[in-house]
Amino acid sequence: MNWDQIKGNWTEMKGKVRAKWGDLNDDDLEKIEGNREQLIGRLQQRYGMEKERAEREVSEWETKH
Repeated sequence: MNWDQIKGNWTEMKGKVRAKWGDLNDDDLEKIEGNREQLIGRLQQRYGMEKERAEREVSEWETKH
């Protein structure tokens, strides 16, 4: 699934994002609104990840869904 599809189905995808990254709360998911860069930024904040790691995790998650 490409990111345009994820963004278009964000309401459905929020549960899958929460399953992968449980520290993201409802407020985070609403602010992300399907925006890949916002997701990467939130992962950096919540998990203390470096940007490269957050990008890699999002890319891996994206290819699985």
